[in-house]
Amino acid sequence: MSPLVVGLLFGAGVFCIYWSCWPQHTPTSEAPERRGPSFVEDLRDHLRQAGYPTVTPTNVFVASLCLFLVVFLLFMLATGVVPVALCFGGMAGAGPVALIRMRARKQRGRLRDLWPDAVDNLASGVRAGLALPEALAQLAVRGPEELRPAFSGFAEDYRATGRFHDCLDRLKDAMSDPVADRLIESLRIAREVGGSDLGRLLRTLSTFLREDARTRAELETRQGWTVNAARLAVAAPWIVLAMLGLRGGSLQAYATPTGWLVLAFGAGLCAVAYRLMVWIGRLPEEERVLR
Repeated sequence: MSPLVVGLLFGAGVFCIYWSCWPQHTPTSEAPERRGPSFVEDLRDHLRQAGYPTVTPTNVFVASLCLFLVVFLLFMLATGVVPVALCFGGMAGAGPVALIRMRARKQRGRLRDLWPDAVDNLASGVRAGLALPEALAQLAVRGPEELRPAFSGFAEDYRATGRFHDCLDRLKDAMSDPVADRLIESLRIAREVGGSDLGRLLRTLSTFLREDARTRAELETRQGWTVNAARLAVAAPWIVLAMLGLRGGSLQAYATPTGWLVLAFGAGLCAVAYRLMVWIGRLPEEERVLR
């Protein structure tokens, strides 16, 4: 037997021993593997949070494609350089998704400050003797103004069907908010279990939400400069590249294979650097674990 075969067999044996040291988790029907939301589900949540409930992810994809084509053709007419036009077309195509996410993030920040008042109003209604569905429906009148449309829809839905749990599910889908998920699931459990601890639960939740909102606001204020610096650092070279396009043949060097490579490497480096800076400087977003 040749030394090469002996070496391969020895290496395969070492690999098998190494592989056996790690437990293999196989999903079963009793304990299905938990997966995070897909890109389409995540985008649908962002559309609802941003205030565009009637817009679908398909509409966003079509708008991104149209923007990509328009900007690509404009830069082709202005510069005649394909890689430059592709770069700016790609940035324009990613614009709608980035705008929706930014708007959704701002809306979540505003709602984070309003949820404690909504929970306090709900606790006051329960303490006054209202049933839980009626106390929730009262938020359409007494709750914070930005939350009133969603609870107004819940009140109409409950009057039409009388099915509390189904109405809660539709309210949770309409709001698509992590804080709303926690509140709705807490109310669902309180409704099923019963007891006299609902008021205490709501007061505890209100205190927790108020402290969480205050802490996140302070941290976001301190770390906001890092995110803004990352945006400026990423935008600066592309602004310079766009300004070079105003001169006649300044961008013809990018039409060569070397120019393609430089632009591709620069775009990849900017994307990685931006994501790294945002990951370092921005607080982690709350996920909908109770969707």
